[in-house]
Amino acid sequence: MIRRAAAAVAGANKLIRALIILAHVVSADETPIRVGPGPKTRKRYLLVACTRLLTYYFLGDRSMKTFRAFVFPDMDGTVVVHDRYQNYDAFPGLIHQLCCQHLQRDLADAAETYPGAHWPVQITQALQGLIHAANTARGQHLTAIPDDVAAPLTRAFRHGVILGLGQVRRVDGRKQLKHRALLEALRDRHDDILRFAHDLRIPPTSNDAERDVRPAKTQQKISGRLRSGETTRHRYAIRGYISTAAKHGENVLTAIRDALAGSPWMPPVPDPP
Repeated sequence: MIRRAAAAVAGANKLIRALIILAHVVSADETPIRVGPGPKTRKRYLLVACTRLLTYYFLGDRSMKTFRAFVFPDMDGTVVVHDRYQNYDAFPGLIHQLCCQHLQRDLADAAETYPGAHWPVQITQALQGLIHAANTARGQHLTAIPDDVAAPLTRAFRHGVILGLGQVRRVDGRKQLKHRALLEALRDRHDDILRFAHDLRIPPTSNDAERDVRPAKTQQKISGRLRSGETTRHRYAIRGYISTAAKHGENVLTAIRDALAGSPWMPPVPDPP
């Protein structure tokens, strides 16, 4: 029945994939899941690309081969909100928004590692201020944070990074300390971190993608693993379909019934801009 349902929603998933590729902003994430029977269980990765109205899954691993088989090679000019994993940087068609929630977790870790340092607190407060300002401006139907609000927060962010770079020195001849690497990313990818402040269509975090991979973690806690790669692919073909239908306000059971009856629900195609 799972195989039959996955086949019934294949056409809808092709359209979902096409609409994801054409979207202006996409959130992406990847999470490990266990697949396989008994001792043959192996760790795989479930990738997701989503928007407020679309969800698309792909089973693989964290290799470049998997990322190339997903949606990213077909994107051109799409803003992808992600967790700073290096594979995202391999696709020239992507515009990046680094997840500020992940950055704040790293900064919280830095604050614990350097309890007397001010730079983790200053950068965190600047990011939080910009996120709050973006939410306020969005509520006022603006397209960007007003300059008089964004400028002092952006300046505080930059100065915090400069302060941190002066206190956490580079180490010659070996891999850099993780907090030095974080500071260099904050310096070198400034535009990719604060892009959301200048285009309010872009969310500052990849929370949408994290919400869409959460069912995989819940299922794993309950059953421990999925029995095979094929069954897992079928399950997430169905899951992407019903997630997208639910985001459009459709009844999930009705959408599944219609698909099995040969008339799957299809996501509407928006008018071109």
